[in-house]
Amino acid sequence: MDRQALRELLAAQRDRIGAYARARSSTPRPPADPAAAPPVPDPVPAPVQELLDAFPAAALLVQPVVDADGRITDFLYLTQNTRAVAYSRAHVPTASVPRWSGPVRLFDRFPLLEDTGLPRMLADAHHERAPQGPEIVEWFIPRAEGPLARLSNDVVVAPCGDHLLVTWEPGHRVRMAVAAQKLVRTCWAEWNVADGTVAPSLGFGHVLGLAPGTPAPADLLGLADLVVPDSLPELYRLLYDIFLRKRRSECALRLKGAYEHVIRVVAEPARPRGGPVWAVRAVLVDITDDTRRRALAEAAGAEARRQRVRAEAVGEVAEGLREAVLPRSPGGLASYGIDTAVVYRPDSTRSGVGGDWYKARGLPAGRLLLALGDARGHGLDAVTLMAKLRYALAGLAYTDAPVEQLTHWLNDLACDDGIESTATAIIARYHPERRVLRWTCAGHPLPVLLRDGRATTLPAPPGGPGLTLGVLSDQPYAASETPLAEDDIVLLYSDGLTERRDSDPDRDTARLLDAAGDLLRARSPLRDHAGLQEYADALVARLDGPHRSDDVTLLALRRTTP
Repeated sequence: MDRQALRELLAAQRDRIGAYARARSSTPRPPADPAAAPPVPDPVPAPVQELLDAFPAAALLVQPVVDADGRITDFLYLTQNTRAVAYSRAHVPTASVPRWSGPVRLFDRFPLLEDTGLPRMLADAHHERAPQGPEIVEWFIPRAEGPLARLSNDVVVAPCGDHLLVTWEPGHRVRMAVAAQKLVRTCWAEWNVADGTVAPSLGFGHVLGLAPGTPAPADLLGLADLVVPDSLPELYRLLYDIFLRKRRSECALRLKGAYEHVIRVVAEPARPRGGPVWAVRAVLVDITDDTRRRALAEAAGAEARRQRVRAEAVGEVAEGLREAVLPRSPGGLASYGIDTAVVYRPDSTRSGVGGDWYKARGLPAGRLLLALGDARGHGLDAVTLMAKLRYALAGLAYTDAPVEQLTHWLNDLACDDGIESTATAIIARYHPERRVLRWTCAGHPLPVLLRDGRATTLPAPPGGPGLTLGVLSDQPYAASETPLAEDDIVLLYSDGLTERRDSDPDRDTARLLDAAGDLLRARSPLRDHAGLQEYADALVARLDGPHRSDDVTLLALRRTTP
């Protein structure tokens, strides 16, 4: 919200107030019947006026007009004291009321006062011959121009012979003090140690959590009775500091009750110069909500620290397991006419260990097993599933079964492992004698082929990519065959290389193809293993960025022999 919006909000509210005031003041008071005009009262004697002027509060002298049946028919405003005149000059607009010229009907001079509780208080004081109030009287006086004048006072009406004495004090001071104590749950009190009494503020019982009507503790022992036993040593320490060390002190006290109620007490000694401490002057603040929020925050912090320690421990175990099951770089593949390069980067935003895995090793009959997968999730569970799939594939590959069957078996293994054990994978065999890469896809990003400086996505196997491993058992998988020419490069990669939060998958793949082609044209030809590894490192660096939220694994294959 800007300043203009705030200004408009305030202006709209002023308009509502103005409309309310106009509606209330638009109906004039019916004029008095001249035939029933009250007798002109005698002038106020000078001693009475002097006594009123000496009165320490603003005051009006009012005379009730009574008919033959004793019913009040009107009220005459006889006079006021100097404090009332000063109040009027400070708060009542100059041109809003007629100039004072002597006794006048009270509600002719101030018509809007008739809609307040003042008429009732005047009548009750007259009939009951007992003081009325203090009671809040709120009213307003319209101005000729500009905003209306709002008046709010604590009014007392007391019988004074045949007259009524109306006195008032600005009520907002008392109400604001009470409201402030309730709003910020604060009160103050002074305990007199000599006679065992207490002088509390109006919010004393509210801050102590006492039910309405329950008497507040009259002395310090009464306060101690409200405190739970565990907090008594704190109260004793506070009083020891005040009585014996004669210094300011503070403490937090938990109070008895259906729920934990906590107050903070800040106290100081009150004593004559050179004399003993006669009283304890204190401010009490209800800190129950703050204490609970702090306890919840501390508990949440402790739990976060426990989870972080656990995550670090799990991460260390998972990283150790990863290091044990994944070689940093496959070797010994030159005899198959294939050069390989691998890049792995963990997800730095989580545990640092994910379920990416790869396999590149020779098999009997001169064939080469190549695979790359991504087990669901992060941490120890993902690494455990990754290890199961990788080792299972290594063993199953020695059966010389086609890649379709290997993928089928891996899927059944993942299904048997549980509903959370899902993974994607590319499973491939390279046949050197035919220079063909035969591969299946189980819910994984399709491989990329780099040929003649261009990067393209390999077509999916017949029927499309197969289902992710571990979703449904006994699923068939189809294989695709890709002939490789000399210096062709095939990229197998996990989705962490391309996927970004709130991004389109097709756009992610296009970014990969553009980067792969640009870097290849800039570095071609790649004649040795070092060149292929530098290319793979550069490609991952090009696509990496702050929005990556997963592990990255890239396995680059280059055909090297004719």
